[in-house]
Amino acid sequence: MPKKASPVPDPIETPDSYEAAVAELEQLAVRMESGQLPLNDMLTGYRRASVLLAYCREQLDGVEAQIKVLDGETLKKWAQE
Repeated sequence: MPKKASPVPDPIETPDSYEAAVAELEQLAVRMESGQLPLNDMLTGYRRASVLLAYCREQLDGVEAQIKVLDGETLKKWAQE
């Protein structure tokens, strides 16, 4: 008998983009907080969230490094107007 597909994506699958990762994280958080996932899927969801968070951090770190190069290695304080 074939195994039922999990409603949570494969934990190690790389997201298509930063924006896709953030959107997936938001959807996953809503599903996990609502109690809609069985226990096994909760664990898979937690693993997936860890992968997504690491991906987002990596993307943000890369952008920060590029900005530092463009700004001469000095990040300027951002002042909200």
